[in-house]
Amino acid sequence: MKRIITGKVVSDKMDKTVVVAVETLKKHPIYKKNYKQTNTFKAHDENNKCKKGDVVEITETRPISKDKHFSVSKIVSTNEVKK
Repeated sequence: MKRIITGKVVSDKMDKTVVVAVETLKKHPIYKKNYKQTNTFKAHDENNKCKKGDVVEITETRPISKDKHFSVSKIVSTNEVKK
């Protein structure tokens, strides 16, 4: 079963690669307080369509490089970033 994860693009400076930040909400086992945990994944973007701030859906694939084993399946929403 391949994992499908939704996250936000935080970097698009590499060629055919984007860095996607995924936030998950977890509960502390003792104090029962909810906290956010952020993981970053490098994902393959063949046509360099994703821009910084976009919300994308990534799918697990075979290893493409040392630390890139996800690929962008679709862009959920785009975000215009002011520079």
